[in-house]
Amino acid sequence: MSTVNQPKSDGFISSLFSFGFYKKNQGRIARQLVGGAGAAVVVLLCWSMSLTLLADARRVGPAISALIAVVGVWVVFRCVNWPQFADFLIDVQHEMAKVSWPTWPQLKRSTAVVLCAMGMLSAVLFSYDVVWHWLLRLIQVLQF
Repeated sequence: MSTVNQPKSDGFISSLFSFGFYKKNQGRIARQLVGGAGAAVVVLLCWSMSLTLLADARRVGPAISALIAVVGVWVVFRCVNWPQFADFLIDVQHEMAKVSWPTWPQLKRSTAVVLCAMGMLSAVLFSYDVVWHWLLRLIQVLQF
């Protein structure tokens, strides 16, 4: 059994302190999107924390929030370069390239079908609700 393409089996904690990129040119779009979304979530959470939890600490609150944001963004960056997760994102990008996306007319038709079906289902459920409400009031189970 060959171990040429096997990723390192180091843990995530040990990879937090490394500075390299894992398979730098593979799965770039998926990794950038996931990393950007994760970084945005971290920054927004830290901003919210500075406005709520650290609102009373006017002098050190922004510094603590900024420090946590920097550490959080670093953890997100290391996550997308962690071999197991990076390989998953690389595979996701390869699989998404194989997807046959619908054309614009197909998308419009499919959306219209879904919206019509949901409208009809809503009308049927509403009529069931009205009938049951009327019936239960008729036999005096409902008093309002």
